Amino acid sequence: MTDPFTGFDLENPDLPKAIKKHAMASGNYPYEDKLDSDSYEEQMYELQKQLVSLQAHLAESGERVMIVFEGRDAAGKGGTIKRYLENLNPRYNIIAALPKPNNRESTQWYFQRYVDWFPAAGETVLFDRSWYNRAGVEPVMGFCTPEQTEHFLEEAPEFEKRITRDGIHLFKFWLSIGREMQLKRFHDRRHDPLKVWKLSPVDLEALGKWDAYSDAADTMLTRTDSKHAPWTVIRANDKRRSRLNVIRTVLDRLNYKGKDGKAIGEVDGKIVLSAKDFLHKDGEE
Repeated sequence: MTDPFTGFDLENPDLPKAIKKHAMASGNYPYEDKLDSDSYEEQMYELQKQLVSLQAHLAESGERVMIVFEGRDAAGKGGTIKRYLENLNPRYNIIAALPKPNNRESTQWYFQRYVDWFPAAGETVLFDRSWYNRAGVEPVMGFCTPEQTEHFLEEAPEFEKRITRDGIHLFKFWLSIGREMQLKRFHDRRHDPLKVWKLSPVDLEALGKWDAYSDAADTMLTRTDSKHAPWTVIRANDKRRSRLNVIRTVLDRLNYKGKDGKAIGEVDGKIVLSAKDFLHKDGEE
């Protein structure tokens, strides 16, 4: 599969040097290198201890948490979820990664099958993609009509208002990566026998639809960012920094017994942005 913009050939085992060289800096990423692995593991250990404390608090208080992960293909959603859950009890911390709707589900109210996965008391549910398929992959790939997308964009903020009014803590993360970084990660997946399963037909189609996905994301962030359910954008060219700052953002915003601000650390304002700030900066680039 070839990207018509760069001439990048996914089937060629040799990654072009220009893509490899510019991957980390693509999309005006503010860091030149990955975070040092020792520093990463040290920070992650402290954050995961805090997640265990949060888990105990949720079990005692009965509070509920939902975390929505959206973003570019190959932006690192699955890996971030994996590290978040690494030391937590799977009975109370649940991944929701819904497949394509079946014939019956496709005739239901659009949000209906997602509601079935909402958390009960003490639970955290992490959505590896969510109802926001209707604002991204579905319109870009022609899986829904423009009218269906427009209806969704009108309805989503009201839907989420009901969620937050019921007391659920709702987090929405958009993971953003540069184009060269996406190409590099696609190439890594295609030529690593342990990662090739991560490449789907939709991923392959995305190679030639970068601009269409960009436009859809900008519209989604503009229309569905709200005071009660804001988007948090994570610049994710460095997976290590991205994972740390997703977890840090959740811990920073919640109150729980045993919360240790020093252990949590500071959210990195260079890569963690509001939707408004991201759209402003993205428009300048």
